[in-house]
Amino acid sequence: MREVTVTLPVISLIAVTRGMLGAGLALLLGERLNGKQRKAAGWTLVLVGAATTVPLALEVMGRRRREERG
Repeated sequence: MREVTVTLPVISLIAVTRGMLGAGLALLLGERLNGKQRKAAGWTLVLVGAATTVPLALEVMGRRRREERG
C-alpha cells in the first residue's frame, strides 16, 4: 500500500467539494423544490463540486508520484 501525506487544508477542501457534489445530487433527486429550481441548484452544485474535485485529486496524485521518486 502506498502512503501519501496530505495536509489538513487539502483534506478539508476535498471533503467540502465532495459534499457539494452530494448535495447537488440530492437536490436533483429530491422533491422539495419545484422542478426548475431543483435542476438549477442541483446542476450548479454538481458541476462546481466536480470541477473543484478534479484539480484537488490531481494535486494529491501528483504529490504521491513526487514522494515515490524521492
